[in-house]
Amino acid sequence: MDPVAEQRWQLSQLVRQAAATRFGKDHGFSRISTVADFQAQVPLRRYEDFWRDYWKPTFPRLEDCTWPGVIPFFALTSGTASGETKYIPCSRAMVRANRRGALDLLAFHVSNRPESRALGGVTFMLGGSTDLAELALGIRAGDLSGIETAEIPRWARPYCFPPPEYALLANWEEKINRLAPLSLEQDVRIITGTPSWLLIFFDKLAALRPSSGGRLADFYPNLELLVHGGVHFAPYRQRFRELLEGSHAETREAYAASEGFVAAADRGDGEGLRLVVDNGLFFEFVPVSDLSDQKPRRFWLADVECGVEYALVVSNCAGAFAYILGDTVRFLETQPPRIVVTGRTSYTLSGFGEHLIDAEIEEAVTRAAGTIGAAIADYSVGPFFSEKAGELGGHVYIVEFLGGVPDDAGLRQFGRALDEALVATNADYRSHRAEGFGLRSPMIESVPPGTFAAWMKSRGQLGGQHKVPRIINDPELLRNLRDFARRTEFHALS
Repeated sequence: MDPVAEQRWQLSQLVRQAAATRFGKDHGFSRISTVADFQAQVPLRRYEDFWRDYWKPTFPRLEDCTWPGVIPFFALTSGTASGETKYIPCSRAMVRANRRGALDLLAFHVSNRPESRALGGVTFMLGGSTDLAELALGIRAGDLSGIETAEIPRWARPYCFPPPEYALLANWEEKINRLAPLSLEQDVRIITGTPSWLLIFFDKLAALRPSSGGRLADFYPNLELLVHGGVHFAPYRQRFRELLEGSHAETREAYAASEGFVAAADRGDGEGLRLVVDNGLFFEFVPVSDLSDQKPRRFWLADVECGVEYALVVSNCAGAFAYILGDTVRFLETQPPRIVVTGRTSYTLSGFGEHLIDAEIEEAVTRAAGTIGAAIADYSVGPFFSEKAGELGGHVYIVEFLGGVPDDAGLRQFGRALDEALVATNADYRSHRAEGFGLRSPMIESVPPGTFAAWMKSRGQLGGQHKVPRIINDPELLRNLRDFARRTEFHALS
């Protein structure tokens, strides 16, 4: 209830516990008594800095390195655009903190639904494989969802789905083919997952029961809570509303990164996420405009402001300190602290100086789809550059619509509405688009249903916590996607 005092205490505990580690000694943790001391003595770092200077030299056995004891788990995560695998340390303290974060979200649900019977059936966790790879004796690595599932207390396992023999499956297609019919026999009250993969799973359920109408109430009549996270929900919101028609279930968003459980929705859909301030994380906030500075300004809950675009920085109970998470957030209010996730620090579309962030693009794509009565399954956007003198470059959007490819008139309207929304939102984009100066109108390439799932499969990233990259600045990756889409006979409209 006093987030500033709680965050001050959380930092003091993290510093005290890690004082005897190599990192703690290097940064004088024993002499840190205030937030200002910490910010003066511990510089901002990214994953690559920690990996190079602290984690890689003794990997996979990190003992008293940046956190006391031996790190038993590594959460595997890939840079969404680059695909490079990262090994994020996950301590026992972090496993417990993630569990408490999930209980916070459940508490928010029960507060909103006092008559809830969410625990009267099973919780269906549609995540990655729990088949963790053993890197060394007692040290394992895998999806964060797999680590969490493997560490479920014995008493809770009868209330969780899927059973271990199915949770271990790494092949996503085999997994949904086997889980779909089995789940229909369960009394599912809660289901969790990434929106794009949940939709694929729900399509499988609809194929099993073609007469059902495809609504979740027909599959899981007692469903109360659908927990989603990992990607912006706006493009999927209308589709999930349709799926939940006739159901008494509500959606609730969780912001659970590999580095910690950051926030959860305590109010209604679209009303922001409440920062979890008392659970092994200390938060700092750097204005996005300062990130490239030699000494960027660092704020915390005592001095943040609403409406400012911040890069989120965390110190956690697994040995990451002043760690730039890579996400950008904006505060809606500070008492209690409530945020919206606006994008990624590395996800800026600015091939021509237009400086679009992914939150602006998400909103424009969603609004444009609404103008033609369509919904988005997935999309990616990247810059293309003119190869001929006198021609302008621009942005190419590869879009997968739910229900199939719109006709030419629909695609033209979608492209115009998308362009108009970005012009109205972003001054840099508006100036580059003025009278065609510096930037041509968006190019839309519509692909058939299932294209993005097939592309992700071709990259070995189907299902689990893998995410379709929204903004692709890597020309090779963008070319790979467009070439793949052409082989599926996409519909292009410039």
